[in-house]
Amino acid sequence: MKVVTFGEVMLRLATPGYERFSQATHLTSTFGGGEANVAVSLANYGIEADFVTRLPKNDIAEWCIAELRKRGVGTANIARGGERVGIYFLETGAVARPSKVVYDRAHSSIADIEPGMINWREVLKGADWFHWTGITPALSQGAADACLEAIRTANEMGVTVSCDLNYRKNLWKYGKKASEVMPALTEGCDVILGNEEDAEKVFGIKPEGFDVAHTGGEVNAAEFESVCRQLQARFPRAKKVIITLRGSINANHNTWGGVLWDGAKLHASKRYDITHIVDRVGGGDSFMGGLVYGLLTWPADDGRALEFAVAASALKHTIYGDFNLVTASEVEALMGGDGSGRVQR
Repeated sequence: MKVVTFGEVMLRLATPGYERFSQATHLTSTFGGGEANVAVSLANYGIEADFVTRLPKNDIAEWCIAELRKRGVGTANIARGGERVGIYFLETGAVARPSKVVYDRAHSSIADIEPGMINWREVLKGADWFHWTGITPALSQGAADACLEAIRTANEMGVTVSCDLNYRKNLWKYGKKASEVMPALTEGCDVILGNEEDAEKVFGIKPEGFDVAHTGGEVNAAEFESVCRQLQARFPRAKKVIITLRGSINANHNTWGGVLWDGAKLHASKRYDITHIVDRVGGGDSFMGGLVYGLLTWPADDGRALEFAVAASALKHTIYGDFNLVTASEVEALMGGDGSGRVQR
């Protein structure tokens, strides 16, 4: 099996521990980005994963590529050009203080990408799956056009297409709204993933009687069947619609689960109570990586694929950095009920 993902990878600069930006005297460097995070997860599970982006020809880009290769991700189809690698700064929140992200990614190499720069027919040759997120078309018109080019090529070639809606209000700065750009791209998707606010912010679709800002840690899975049905009705190509369910008690304590609508049945996952979050950045990407793996591995068992995705993401909350550095066997152990954290000898 081979999966191709497309998007931006950034240098992540984070304050140590729970320090605020104004306190920090140094920053910890790693790399991350939605689609790159998915590729790393899949490579960890033994799936051939190829990440496509555009990076400049400089030492920071080489550092980034080396990190991806170290994780087993294919980088041969990364386009080279442009001026810079995007950066994001992270301040990790605690208890009632939320985390903060500050982007410094304007005019990054991929933001300046144009259609035709990547030979999608060649890149997707032999691929079973293509994945993108709503972050990519938010970067620029060129990135949106290149993403649409990839989706349409994948559709023509019979490659399964998935998207994570991933609405980021702070990124849509080039004169277009997500509601104007996203429908044409989402129309080409076979699998659609979102969280409790993506569908509302991008398409105006929301569950009845639910306030996303005041969950109190409790999220009723059944409330989201209507969201799944509405998304599938609007994008009939989609065979599966998945909603992640995060109940935020505070910055360190979340509940976590998901639902999957297959067009006839709503599958609801086990709910995890994550009481000591190490790093929640990349949590949705780890879910997506687990979901793609599950759907490829157990194509006739959507419920098991969903449980794998939720368990994989629950484990990601215990790992520092964007990447979910767990194996399939570790995820399956948690799926089987082993959440004790006992030392393995």
